[in-house]
Amino acid sequence: MTHSDDVRKFLTSRRARITPEEAGLPAYGGNRRVAGLRREEVAMLAGMSIDYYIRLERGNLSGASDSVLEALARALQLDDAETAHLFDLARASAAAPRVRRKRSPQTVRPGVQRILDSITTAPAWVRNDRGDVLAANELGRALYQDMMAAGGPPNSARFTFLNPKAQEFFRDWERTADDIVAVLRSTAGKNPFDKDLTDLIGELSTRSEEFRTRWAKHDVKYHRTGRKRLHHSVVGDLDLTYEALELPADPGLRINVYTAEPASPSEDALKVLASWAATQRSMDGAARPSLGAQDQLRP
Repeated sequence: MTHSDDVRKFLTSRRARITPEEAGLPAYGGNRRVAGLRREEVAMLAGMSIDYYIRLERGNLSGASDSVLEALARALQLDDAETAHLFDLARASAAAPRVRRKRSPQTVRPGVQRILDSITTAPAWVRNDRGDVLAANELGRALYQDMMAAGGPPNSARFTFLNPKAQEFFRDWERTADDIVAVLRSTAGKNPFDKDLTDLIGELSTRSEEFRTRWAKHDVKYHRTGRKRLHHSVVGDLDLTYEALELPADPGLRINVYTAEPASPSEDALKVLASWAATQRSMDGAARPSLGAQDQLRP
């Protein structure tokens, strides 16, 4: 699929979900062919000509000004993540070939690993914007032991859609799957020419119907904070809150930290998990090394 196709399908999918009533337009009886807005209605709401809107919807965002994009976002009632995605698509349309290819970060700095290792009561790990896990603390490795033990660099999307254990681990698997695809779609809008990302999307699209169905919806979202309802094979059910913390010095990297409510069963479960992880380390005969190579990603 080309970049223009992505633009076209994103705009048409957003247009289709808004009824005239929701847009503040009068309904014209039952003779409408579409449930959502017509192109001319979006153009009117955005204050642009129908010809210009058709050009945009066909995938040609090159040259569209910020004011035009903002008007379009208002007309289509885009949320913050969707608006950012629209701007990302426009920037990608105008990107010069020499700056188009960027790879997601593959490693973390030693200082970042030391921060992770200093967090001893909460699972924490670093991922890039493609969902690769680049580093983790001991409790993070223990929490996501099945994902860490998979062959190759751990990847949250690959684990979710291709590993049968994921559906038991994520108690809200459907929502988790929706979120992961929406985050990947946002990432693809920012950097559609990342070959590693393209390869991952191609692999998941080929091997998972669940992924293909979600990818076709063109949904996007931010992944900044929320809840995770998990089932761990050692300590049972966990209800955790996560925070995704940007690393300004390392664009594209985030630290994810999971915490439990004080004095809750989940907090007790994390303590048991930490004790179990320490026991496993002791049985190995040495402290676990920092993550940095594929063979270091196993708990």
